[in-house]
Amino acid sequence: SYLFPRNRYDPIHPQPGCSVVSACWSVRECHFHSNVNMPPTTPYAGKFSPSPYNNNNNLHKYHQPMEASYGDMCYHDNSLVSGSLEALIQHLVPTVDYYPDRSYVFTFLLSSRLFLHPYELMSRVCHLCVEQHRSGDLLLDKIRIRDVAPKIVQLLTEWTETFPYDFRDERMMRCLKEMSHHLARGDEYSWRAMQQMTQRLIRRLAALGQYEEAIATLNASAAERPTALKSKQQNGQRSDVLSISDDAFILAQQLTHIELDRLSFIGPEEFIQAFGVKDPLDNHKSFFRKRKTTNLEAYVAWFNRLSYLVATEICMPVKKKHRARALEFFIDVARECFNIGNFNSLMAIITGMNMSPVSRLRKTWSKVNTDKFDILEHQMDPSSNFNNYRTALRGATQRSITAHSNQEKIVIPFFSLLIKDIYFLNEGCASRLSNGHVNFEKLWDLAKQVSEFLVWRQVTCPFERDRKILQYLVTTPVFTEDELHLASYESEGPENHMEKDSRRSLRSSLLHREHR
Repeated sequence: SYLFPRNRYDPIHPQPGCSVVSACWSVRECHFHSNVNMPPTTPYAGKFSPSPYNNNNNLHKYHQPMEASYGDMCYHDNSLVSGSLEALIQHLVPTVDYYPDRSYVFTFLLSSRLFLHPYELMSRVCHLCVEQHRSGDLLLDKIRIRDVAPKIVQLLTEWTETFPYDFRDERMMRCLKEMSHHLARGDEYSWRAMQQMTQRLIRRLAALGQYEEAIATLNASAAERPTALKSKQQNGQRSDVLSISDDAFILAQQLTHIELDRLSFIGPEEFIQAFGVKDPLDNHKSFFRKRKTTNLEAYVAWFNRLSYLVATEICMPVKKKHRARALEFFIDVARECFNIGNFNSLMAIITGMNMSPVSRLRKTWSKVNTDKFDILEHQMDPSSNFNNYRTALRGATQRSITAHSNQEKIVIPFFSLLIKDIYFLNEGCASRLSNGHVNFEKLWDLAKQVSEFLVWRQVTCPFERDRKILQYLVTTPVFTEDELHLASYESEGPENHMEKDSRRSLRSSLLHREHR
């Protein structure tokens, strides 16, 4: 077993993407309660299991008989299980003597976008906040607004801090401005709180814009294909990773920096928007036709890039001993990633080493002791629904919970599998019940899956940044799939007629591209 925390680390400044507050259930619980004769929705501590990866057998579970109904909302064992969309929206709106559970706020804000655009929800919430306190008496209205204003500010603060990307929509910002003006008529303190909240939101959105510009610049740089990359024989003109760093632990640290930086900019709503579908009761066009998953897609692209970078570094050297050294180095890097809790980089490295241009290099592999690699492959074995990995992930998560240092808090999941889990949860349960109610048990489960991600992405990377290594990892050009195959054949010649035909075709194809 390699899952042991390392004690060697250095504190650094937090990344700009980690300024947003932690998930709503990890901060203090709200003390507002309803005096209506209605059970609470649910506390997260009682509803969510410690890990979203150990309840896959419940994805298709149907409701048990309901204990009680309150208007258009149904409960079972004091937990909300279904309700009409209108009732759920009303349940989100605070009053003078009521504030919704923070668990409910997060869950509904996350998954309501399966049924309506965030702007539509914002418009309805703001309208209800205003209208339910309108009496026709200006003085009485001012008193009511003053009394409920702090709770309205709290709700909007939770929305802007947990789902800030919703407010890239100008209509959402306009709603915020209008609500701020409305609250200013009754409570100056709440108006000032709204101004401060808006400023924090603007800074967060500015950081997002800068991040997206930086990623675009890095991708453009990496897409440049210098002459040195076009041929193995010219690879002396190109640096390799071992010339940048020959310390596997240091490289694993820098990979962890990249992972946590990019994780911190993924909005929780992107998991829902990645595969959200049009609500069957909605006759209008779904806003999911324009999926807002930019940061999630950029993170998946980083995984693919790292896999191809590993394969390129192994296939590039002309000499067999240099290729074997690169193989051994990346095995050590993968092991260090496992120790850190960086499962995404670990899986990307294993994926790169298992690509056919690398796996076919039998003479190169014969020079390498593969015992450590075999153990790592066993940990990430996809059989039994990645059971070994899920066990290791639970161990890392438990270590994070009891951590005494930021390094022990690091948990970076194999991201593609996390997306797959959420996808099957979404597909495996209907969003609407036969009576038209929203299936809120499904929404609880989606929130449970996303909740742990929000905790993981908040960790500040404790390792010192190495700008040179980081620059290399994110900008150095990598081989395409065809170039990898050709480089592999040049390292160790074709072993059969099929490989000979493949090499001949690849040479012809690449030569044709160069002359275009």
